[in-house]
Amino acid sequence: MRILGLSSLKHDTAVALLEDGVFRAAIENDKLARTRTRDIPSEALAACFQNLKIGWDGIDIIAIATQPIRGWSRRSWLWSKHALSAPIASGFNATEEAGTLTKELNHLRVLRRRAVGSSHQIAQFDHHLCHAASAYYQSPFERSLILVMDEDGDGLAATVAIGEGNRIRTVRTIPFPHSLAWVYSQITALLGFRHHLDEHKLQWLSLEGEPVHKDLFLKMLAKSDDGSPRLDYSYFRRGLAGAISFSAKFYQEAGLPADPKQITDDQKKALASSIQAACTEVIAGFVNHLRREHKINQVCFGGGLFLNVLLVSSLENALGMNDVFVPPAPGNAGTALGAASLYWHQTLQKPRTQPLDNVYLGPKFPGQAVKDVLDNTKSRYVLPNTEDRKLDTTVQLLASGKIVGWFQGAAEFGPRALGNRSVLASPWAPYVKENLNDFIKHREWFRPFAISVPEEDCDKYFEASRQCRFMNSMARVRPDSTCLPESFLLPGQRVRLHVVERNSNPIFWALLKRFGEHSPAPMLLNTSFNLFGEPLVVTPRDAMRSYFGSGLDALIIERFVLSKTTISMNSVNLPTTRVGIGA
Repeated sequence: MRILGLSSLKHDTAVALLEDGVFRAAIENDKLARTRTRDIPSEALAACFQNLKIGWDGIDIIAIATQPIRGWSRRSWLWSKHALSAPIASGFNATEEAGTLTKELNHLRVLRRRAVGSSHQIAQFDHHLCHAASAYYQSPFERSLILVMDEDGDGLAATVAIGEGNRIRTVRTIPFPHSLAWVYSQITALLGFRHHLDEHKLQWLSLEGEPVHKDLFLKMLAKSDDGSPRLDYSYFRRGLAGAISFSAKFYQEAGLPADPKQITDDQKKALASSIQAACTEVIAGFVNHLRREHKINQVCFGGGLFLNVLLVSSLENALGMNDVFVPPAPGNAGTALGAASLYWHQTLQKPRTQPLDNVYLGPKFPGQAVKDVLDNTKSRYVLPNTEDRKLDTTVQLLASGKIVGWFQGAAEFGPRALGNRSVLASPWAPYVKENLNDFIKHREWFRPFAISVPEEDCDKYFEASRQCRFMNSMARVRPDSTCLPESFLLPGQRVRLHVVERNSNPIFWALLKRFGEHSPAPMLLNTSFNLFGEPLVVTPRDAMRSYFGSGLDALIIERFVLSKTTISMNSVNLPTTRVGIGA
């Protein structure tokens, strides 16, 4: 049986194909469209169908991670409660909700039309339940608490569930707007970043300040007796109106100017640190209450709030490293996996299978397809005659200080570059951080780069949890380890770490091991392969555009090696079968 899983169709849309309980394909639409998209993820659907060489007739069930009417009714109830105190804002929001509902119902109508001619059934699941399924069914736990938190999923800010065997049952919901993620996005906008896009920048900025406003945020979140989040409306405008909804009371108690443009850099750092610390404290307290109530220690986290790796790391420290699990794609895209899993395990009552050991579920391209793109772009390339020589060439480029694009196999599903669509560099190369920031990534100085290390070598240098396999948490450098340059260490000797397993990515694992033979340690700096402001590359054409449009020195794309300078190419003494240039 093939189940087509779709995320909700508002943002970060994605598609996943589950075949007899095993995921065969999954990809986000934005990566293929090369921009942010909404609505039906047409490009992702086509890619997943191509991956399995099927069409709509090859699908048995369509599972979608939203229930639009239920979400509309929940949010409409909220705005009706605010109608007397804020009639204009409530009326505007209610009208907007009606328009959103119309769009979502039309999407479902279009899906049914596309699937005409087959016996498709469309199963609609609560958005948060799909987040819960994505987290729990991919976890190693047989029984666990599940906490879902995002800004607004079908009218909910949070959901508490319990997973047992192949079943998930909801035990509590928290309605919007009592949402930590929404407040976090409000602070993101207040500091001049783009809300719903730049929350990751806020988390890294939090490392630069002190949480002097933490108590204020705890008052705003107005923790109830059981520790659950509950907003104090006095800190927000009536009807939660405006792009930035804080009231004069908030600015006064925080000692901030009323005009966000006048907030100083030090004040921004303090606000970022404070909201980060407050979110951690509220969630840890709430989970500990739930643990006592339900007598379960293990907890799975899902929802966009848990894309925040500093938050996950702090929760591991507070709750126990081995008792916490976050799925590879905790945000909206991951609900495509959750919807398909929910139908398979809960509706069909199929037993649980082994969790995903990797997320290389996107499109992959044979050598001829890559060559066609290289020739079409008139690119000069070299083709090593063995896989070992390709690795030797890459190691020599990296050891000489070059920054290398690395494009291998199937694209990753999820927000992280996990070694198939990566930009690699030696951590010991001179000015490597400056070169990456100035000529390739064009991003803020306070954002860290990740370090990739083979699983077998990890314990020698780091203290890391299993969340680091998918770059979902932080690690600490061991006190007796001094191999990594200080510039890559964050406060508290923390580092953003990617642990690479041999079984899940043998090519990247082999590259790390071979690089370690010529370097102080088997580690490489790993960041996403994309141009500034764009999604991770997926296709060879995406890779070529990013390669020529950035300061990358070289590109290893499947077996083909490209370099921008003749000197660099000649310096690696490369055994080849062929040198080509597009006609």
